[in-house]
Amino acid sequence: QVRLAESGGGLVQSGGSLRLSCAASGSIWSSNTMGWYRQAPGNQRELVASIDNRGTINYADAVKGRFTISRGDAKNTVYLHMHSLKPEDTAVYYCKFSSIVNGNAWGQGTQVTVSS
Repeated sequence: QVRLAESGGGLVQSGGSLRLSCAASGSIWSSNTMGWYRQAPGNQRELVASIDNRGTINYADAVKGRFTISRGDAKNTVYLHMHSLKPEDTAVYYCKFSSIVNGNAWGQGTQVTVSS
């Protein structure tokens, strides 16, 4: 079973920056993908960014050039650096872990609020 611990998030003014962190623990299969999703009220959960164990990265078009996803040295930690935040980035952000062996695991979610 994979467990995810998220941190970061909070309230920031438009144009500001935040960093989210997510650490995975448990019996982790080394070939995996970690990523961040977000869900705003009334909207479906959507992919923000993902990175696999080989460093392959995907970004949603809405965040390209503003957000950066990276892995920590321990490889079981993923970061999301968010810059030039906009009010439309306001959402609950969820960390996700995926592997063929472990399946999918989700974090509890962390609120990001961007004020105009």
